[in-house]
Amino acid sequence: MPATHRLPERAGAQLGEAEIAGEQDGSGLRLGICCSRFNENVTRRLLEGAYEALDRLGIAPEDRLVVVVPGAFELPLAAKRLAAEHAVDAVVCLGAVIRGETSHYDFVACQCAAGLQRVQLETGVPTVFGVLTTETLEQALDRSGGALGNKGDEAVATAVEMVNLLRRLREVGSRLAVGSRLKAT
Repeated sequence: MPATHRLPERAGAQLGEAEIAGEQDGSGLRLGICCSRFNENVTRRLLEGAYEALDRLGIAPEDRLVVVVPGAFELPLAAKRLAAEHAVDAVVCLGAVIRGETSHYDFVACQCAAGLQRVQLETGVPTVFGVLTTETLEQALDRSGGALGNKGDEAVATAVEMVNLLRRLREVGSRLAVGSRLKAT
């Protein structure tokens, strides 16, 4: 989905309805990044894109923690440890699973995705799937700083947006608990 894509406006929206979205401001946020070493020629590029986004979004160097794991299959365990024990606001997981001649790809890609989803649901800490699952090395290179952008950069932006969105939802929940009305943002 292109970054410029917008949700359609609802016909007949009522005044006073609230829309809640996260912002792209990372100041004061602590972010963990788990990066797979396997397919390092791709994952290093994803990590470079992530660093660019960290700088652009205002996340201070002292508020970043990068953990390197052997492969994509190990990302969920490292992400869970970061989310549960290291007081990070979000975890970004970067990796590259490129289809080969065996079914290994299917097992690794599916279990990595499912594991990362479980981490965020169990911990409440946004855990972003920045793992490329491609048919070819060329496709992976295109998505790690090539013709199709850098998914490492996008993953960090998603993490920041989700942290801010969850904070806004908590604020709204607190106001609703005391009977306040929602206000559009």
